[in-house]
Amino acid sequence: MGNPRYIKVAEQIKVIVAELIERRIKDPRLGFVTLTDVRMTGDGREATVFYTVLGDEEARADTAAALASANGMIRSTVGKQLGMKFTPTVTFVLDAVPEAAAEMEALLARARATDAELAAASAGAAYAGEADPYRRPDEDDDESADAGRDEDA
Repeated sequence: MGNPRYIKVAEQIKVIVAELIERRIKDPRLGFVTLTDVRMTGDGREATVFYTVLGDEEARADTAAALASANGMIRSTVGKQLGMKFTPTVTFVLDAVPEAAAEMEALLARARATDAELAAASAGAAYAGEADPYRRPDEDDDESADAGRDEDA
């Protein structure tokens, strides 16, 4: 966990940058951007904005270029709206969450397919020995042991 103050500042930066992207940045290279997270360093001097872009690799590259060109305007607006002594530097990082999620979904689908194949292969299988391999005392032995105790008494 970071400093609670900087957590609140990071949320404010996220709102400010989202509003700027939506309303003030008119760059045609800017794609459909979603801000996922903002993280600040412990001293509050740097803010890293994580974002995702809907589209292919070209749309991601164009959006990265548009955000880099608007970085100065974004930083100055963040500084004016926050009113902090030091305006944090703003860097944009493409978030890898959607790619990681797609890779995990593919792995889960492959695991489900393997489980289905295994279930189909084991459908007609039988145990190599008995179904219950654990030894249990025979109930006849228990009754004779109880009977022996009654006779002794």
